[in-house]
Amino acid sequence: MARRLEESFSLNRVDEAMAPLLSPEQFVDLKTKIHNRLLQDVDASLLRNMDEEKIYDQLRLLCAVVLDGEGIPMPLRMRDRLVSEVQDEVSGYGPIQPLLDDPTVTEIMVNGPRAVYIERSGKLERTDRIFKDNMHVMRIIERIVSPLGRRIDESSPMVDARLPDGSRVNVIIPPLSLKGPVLTVRKFAQTPLTMDDLLRFNTLTREMSDFLRACVYAKLNIVISGGTGSGKTTTLNVLSSFIPPDERIVTIEDAAEIQLQQPHVITLESRPANLEGRGEITIRMLVRNALRMRPDRIIVGEVRGGESLDMLQAMNTGHDGSLSTAHTNSPRDTLARLETMTMMAGTELPSRAIRDQIASAIHLIVHQNRLRDGSRKITHITEVQGTEGDVIVTQDLFVFDQQGVDASGRVVGRHRSTGLRPKFINHLIAQGAHVPPELFRMG
Repeated sequence: MARRLEESFSLNRVDEAMAPLLSPEQFVDLKTKIHNRLLQDVDASLLRNMDEEKIYDQLRLLCAVVLDGEGIPMPLRMRDRLVSEVQDEVSGYGPIQPLLDDPTVTEIMVNGPRAVYIERSGKLERTDRIFKDNMHVMRIIERIVSPLGRRIDESSPMVDARLPDGSRVNVIIPPLSLKGPVLTVRKFAQTPLTMDDLLRFNTLTREMSDFLRACVYAKLNIVISGGTGSGKTTTLNVLSSFIPPDERIVTIEDAAEIQLQQPHVITLESRPANLEGRGEITIRMLVRNALRMRPDRIIVGEVRGGESLDMLQAMNTGHDGSLSTAHTNSPRDTLARLETMTMMAGTELPSRAIRDQIASAIHLIVHQNRLRDGSRKITHITEVQGTEGDVIVTQDLFVFDQQGVDASGRVVGRHRSTGLRPKFINHLIAQGAHVPPELFRMG
């Protein structure tokens, strides 16, 4: 919030000054009393139109009144924290607002009112944020989903939503969740990461970066694979920055996360069915429609079902340069999963025909992992060479060799070239991509 005092609050520990005075539960009760007094004193419609400075000033007065009435002495630093947290209840998202404001937090997980976790630097940690009870969590959830025209209740206990800043939200409540309401927020990066950032994080090497830049420029079809939280979408965003600015790009996603900087971008987003079970628009429907929109490139945020068949057919019919992501454990697993997802389209194609489609459509698999120390690495850049019999033939061009873990728990390893040149090297050169021979020198 605008008047938040950063030094008055730690997300990872209870304020030492607070410990001898109030328990976390008493602190929450005080917040509730001040919030209720504000609602009594100020009409709700006026409150919605009041700017944050006026709300803050009003809350400071009410805080003094309530503390004097309760006979509770409180240092100024704690009063500032109390006022800021009540303001979060009024015009933010309650206890998780400071986490949303913290740029180092990438994911927020509310596992019921008393267990709030975050991901920071690839590692999970528990915070001291608490809600009063399940109803308090539900009020914050309602504040998220109501502006979007969505409903969350026993008849519709799961919902995907998006915050105004683009952060992705998933909610699941009882009776499906036995821990109470569960809220997960994947935060949306306000400033997209660049290739320089990935190089600084040692996600890949300069040689790998130069190779991928050439592949995107030459309109190869690339699938970025990896597990949950491995950084696939971030890598997709970075690779898409290599697309020339004069191309028409259509992006297709369940929840818009791709951040393209090119001027000619059409963003499509799927839509779930309404409460009557009608009006659903699937990724597959959007892929089919995108083919009629004269795209130079189609970017599918994630393939997870029958849309993989339409995407493969698009790649095989002149829509080169497509990018997508897939949840898989290895490059070889990516091919098997694409085959399985293509079968989900309900066609009667034999496995051999599907594998031929995959082998002729996909040129490159970029596989990414989140390692045990929280770091994210591109562990494989793998070429799809074609088929031999019933088998899709691949070869690794770059790999990450993990050699161990140091005393501080950090993964020790290095990226290296396998020394193999891709079969499509002549295509890259013919397309005008710069491919120095030393890129493939065995490392």
